[in-house]
Amino acid sequence: MMLVTSLLTVGHTQEKKLRIVYSSPSLEFSWLAVAAKTAKEEAQKLNVELIVQDGQGSSPKQSSDLRNAVSQGVDGIVLDPNDVRALTAAVNDVLESGIPVVSFDRYVEGASKPVPFFCLDNVAGAAALAQYVIGKFPNGANIVFITGKPGGSAAIDRAKGVHDTIKAAGEKYKIVAEQTANWARSESLTVTQNVLTSLGYTPDAIIAANDDMALGALEALHQMGIPTGKILVLGIDGLPEALVKIKDGEMAGSVQFPVAQVRMALDSLVSYLRENKPIEGKLLTPVVIEKSNLQEADRYAEMK
Repeated sequence: MMLVTSLLTVGHTQEKKLRIVYSSPSLEFSWLAVAAKTAKEEAQKLNVELIVQDGQGSSPKQSSDLRNAVSQGVDGIVLDPNDVRALTAAVNDVLESGIPVVSFDRYVEGASKPVPFFCLDNVAGAAALAQYVIGKFPNGANIVFITGKPGGSAAIDRAKGVHDTIKAAGEKYKIVAEQTANWARSESLTVTQNVLTSLGYTPDAIIAANDDMALGALEALHQMGIPTGKILVLGIDGLPEALVKIKDGEMAGSVQFPVAQVRMALDSLVSYLRENKPIEGKLLTPVVIEKSNLQEADRYAEMK
């Protein structure tokens, strides 16, 4: 009788459906919404229960949500942190509880234990955009740089990639204006209009730290009557809408930001929980998508 009970207990443990929290900094922006959808689809394939948390752009809310996950006794957490340091204390509470955490898109600094990280190499990705501009303007260029929301690792790393590459190229390449649009298309439209008005001349290129902001910049150029192609516009994400603009010649290119990183993070966490397989983070190599290699885009099939 004792043997039968023991076997039933083991079987019950093996059949237990894992409960995993997916913590997003915000579901408002295009890529983040697609990432959450991808996570839900992957969770179904893996037969795990996915609890989606929307941080609504607030580090205090996201921190509170993580601590609530600990209280709920979930099995693991897939985290996209709103801020590089503001989430550290909450992440440490999660780690102290023994719940494993993996991150994607953005990392956490200062955690008590390493948090495996899956993402595009954001420094290299932004550097590729800056290098693209350098290649198009061998005699020098005036560049407007529209940055992401301050504090997040993606914004920090992308700014580093652009600045380091432009600096290394020499004095004939200048960032003549730099301002955040907080990842938002509507804010980028306003920022671009204000920057171009204050400059009083037409810059050679606009590098936006994501596609939503690049699309906002394009709309600003349209409203200001600046001809298509007069200013080189680049972004990061490889959104289907941006790919259409690249196809039509309105946007020069975009470094694709594969949703594969979401699947990789969730798959690795589940493998650890079920098989005790060590989790190893991974940085993906950037690819600049332009008109000549449009069909290589991660989301080419979604173009409309």
